[in-house]
Amino acid sequence: MENFDIRKQGPNLIVWALLLTLPLWINYVSYTQLGTQIVAMALGAMALNFLLGYTGVLSFGHAAYFGLGAYGAGMTIRYLMPSTGAGIIVGTLAGMLAAMLIGPLIVRLRGVYFAMVTIAFGQVFYFIAFRWNGVTGGDDGLTNWKRMPIDLGFTTLHIESQATTFYYFVLAVFAISVGIMAFLLRSPFGRTLIAIRENERRTRFLGINVNRHIWISWVISCTFMALAGSLNALLNNFVDPRAFFWRQSGVFVIMCVMGGMRSFWGPLVGAAIFIWLQDELSSMTANWQSFVGLVFVVVVLFFPRGVLGILRRKATE
Repeated sequence: MENFDIRKQGPNLIVWALLLTLPLWINYVSYTQLGTQIVAMALGAMALNFLLGYTGVLSFGHAAYFGLGAYGAGMTIRYLMPSTGAGIIVGTLAGMLAAMLIGPLIVRLRGVYFAMVTIAFGQVFYFIAFRWNGVTGGDDGLTNWKRMPIDLGFTTLHIESQATTFYYFVLAVFAISVGIMAFLLRSPFGRTLIAIRENERRTRFLGINVNRHIWISWVISCTFMALAGSLNALLNNFVDPRAFFWRQSGVFVIMCVMGGMRSFWGPLVGAAIFIWLQDELSSMTANWQSFVGLVFVVVVLFFPRGVLGILRRKATE
């Protein structure tokens, strides 16, 4: 058995220690619901990073799958059955199926062309949600539904009323999801994605079907993004068309870049910083986006590897 390397596993231990104990210390700086939002949005940012940071493909339309997950969960609970589990499953499957259908239409594109087409598809979903008032609630959003308790047989999770219980439920889903992503990235498939990111032409010369790998990466990324959308909708017991809007895609890109998009935990760090700044600054000024934008510009100009890259460099000095 290999020796335990604390230098390699130290960051993982720190991350999980902070996440597992978050309800014990979060009230000193914020509140539990904000911690839940950070975990849910971090899952979305890490899902985007699977495509952006490890495959090297930039999407500005991931809000479409975030929104599909959110609306899928909300509409299932409101119209089909009052079940949190069913809502999460339907929302996640909706995002996955949409990604599987759209993927073959765009995987041959690269660079700005890929990014622009993903925005276009995202806006299609936005206008559907905005105009279909009778089903989606239109601009007022989907209301009159809420997350329900989860019956596990031997116990019931009262996530509808207990903020700490819901946090640990979201954290459990997050842990399973990032565990799957970590496993995939360490597999030969994940190594192939990194090879595509580093040199697509050389990867093609090796006989690898690059487009198929990008399509699979795209579907995986969008599926976890839809899962994040369903969790975020359950947190708020509400969803509106802004979940589909291209600005929401930009938020996830900012989280990845701010935290460090070529590191596994970078998007989590970026999500924590962005959401905390948003919460604090929005209570002080209506122009909070300008200050967040300034922080983002500083990080991009002076710390291109993100905040996590800064911390890693300090640790090795």
